[in-house]
Amino acid sequence: MAGRAARKVLSGARVVLPTGTVENGRVIIEGTRIAGAAPADTPALDLSGHWIVPGFVDMHVHGGGGASFTSGTAEDVLKGVQTHREHGTTTIAASTVTGEMDVLTRQAALLSELVQQGDLAGIHFEGPFISPCRKGAHSEDLLRDPDPAEVRKLIDAAHGTAKMVTLATELPGGIDSVRLLAEHGVIAAIGHTDATYEQTVEAIDAGATVATHLYNAMPALGHRTPGPIAALLEDERVTVELINDGTHLHPAALELAYHRAGSARVAFITDAMDAAGFGDGTYLLGPLEVEVRDGVARLAEGGSIAGSTLTLDTAFKRAVTIDRLPVEDVVRSVSANPARLLGVDDRVGSLEPGKDADLVVLDADFTLKGVMRKGAWVIEP
Repeated sequence: MAGRAARKVLSGARVVLPTGTVENGRVIIEGTRIAGAAPADTPALDLSGHWIVPGFVDMHVHGGGGASFTSGTAEDVLKGVQTHREHGTTTIAASTVTGEMDVLTRQAALLSELVQQGDLAGIHFEGPFISPCRKGAHSEDLLRDPDPAEVRKLIDAAHGTAKMVTLATELPGGIDSVRLLAEHGVIAAIGHTDATYEQTVEAIDAGATVATHLYNAMPALGHRTPGPIAALLEDERVTVELINDGTHLHPAALELAYHRAGSARVAFITDAMDAAGFGDGTYLLGPLEVEVRDGVARLAEGGSIAGSTLTLDTAFKRAVTIDRLPVEDVVRSVSANPARLLGVDDRVGSLEPGKDADLVVLDADFTLKGVMRKGAWVIEP
């Protein structure tokens, strides 16, 4: 009887599987995991007219719900995590911002405990090893060259939970740091960079495999000096992050990335700060003051875009309804691809028997209606 009580069956929806979309599909959950079969007499929740897709995976996000992942307590981090879960993101890697090395190592220690508890999927260090020319919303006074010894200090502070480090690989020590990260199984991501095309190719050959928010905080694509964008798009070894909020990218730029890289090499991210899911106002991103107006975050001084207030349910809906991308392609970009990069695709990122019962229910207009994480409803449809 206990097993029957833990069983849930969702029926009638369009279910997006790795092999394609199943009309009038059924998803069976046993406890915390997806199961393969259920007795015919098992009661089912009828979700006709809806879509069921895998829970979203965000590999680049700084906070939400008014809470920062890197400047607050564990309770603050969990508040941000819960905010994104309510928008369909069931797996999160917490991103830092540029800071003093001792501050970053303390933040890493806190975040690593939450990874070990299962609340986070890992840590992404964005800065301080980035270019002053392309610093974006990072404090220039705290930037430094990517000395491999200091890079090693950060990943050691994460106690095995570091998943990705964003680097300007053209800086002194950049290539050696890429090799170090690759040797330790940590993603070397090229971003906040002023690299040339040739320097970017060198970094990819050294082991870099991700483009941090492609197009943003890097030289524009040029017909004589193509810069990093062309190198990152053309190489099959690289996955490109895209912030699909309508502010960071023109739709034509997103279409170009999809056309060149294909759905297998695109990962939608939010790059969200603590204003996500919280509202307009004044916030801090690291030591810098940020003004959020009409959902757009900009530095109070200088006006540079400072992360986003995006949630992945909005990115998903925009991709399907405005960018006109196939639903199956968007699922790869918002779930399967980031799960693979984070090394958690054995548990999440697709709806398959044995994996965690992480899923999102969308209506016919692709508006979020339900979220399940590990078999429990975060939002019940």
